[in-house]
Amino acid sequence: MFGCIAAGRLVQTNLQQVDVNKYVFELSDAQTINHLVVFLLGTIPFEPGFAATVHLLWPNKEWQFLGIVSNEKPSAIFRLKTMTTMNEALPLGNATLGISVEPLEVVMQQQQAQQLQLVVKSNNNHLNQAGYVAQKILENLYNYVTSFMQDSNEGVLPLKAFQTWYDNLGRKLANDPTYLSGKDTMP
Repeated sequence: MFGCIAAGRLVQTNLQQVDVNKYVFELSDAQTINHLVVFLLGTIPFEPGFAATVHLLWPNKEWQFLGIVSNEKPSAIFRLKTMTTMNEALPLGNATLGISVEPLEVVMQQQQAQQLQLVVKSNNNHLNQAGYVAQKILENLYNYVTSFMQDSNEGVLPLKAFQTWYDNLGRKLANDPTYLSGKDTMP
């Protein structure tokens, strides 16, 4: 009923049924897989009102929802390298690709939940980047402003110095939008 291709490897059709409407493929040396394709073979379509959810299980992890396949969408490509953060490496060894045939309503609910989770994750990344940029701007301002300070403890700054800093920063950003990223990397 299902086939699987890990990019750069042969087609896998060695599907194992582990429960009613539940199937798995074993993926050897899974940490080297960038993309995974899951597809219907075309021999047996889903019953009306049914589709399948596709999940991945890494060693010592929980099942991760990847997406869906259905009669209307008989194949899907999943990018596995984006499933971990930069600080977290993919586990070594084998992984299990799970396919669960479910009523269409259940499948759609899982897909909507995943999309909502991705939106929340994306918003958090934008907040982290905004915080990073704000920090870099403040560091730049502080370094510029303190170069005008006299030896007095009052810390008086001429307004002209602030205006000059603002103009200079604007010009640098217009010439190089990545100016604030410097040698550091954004989270």
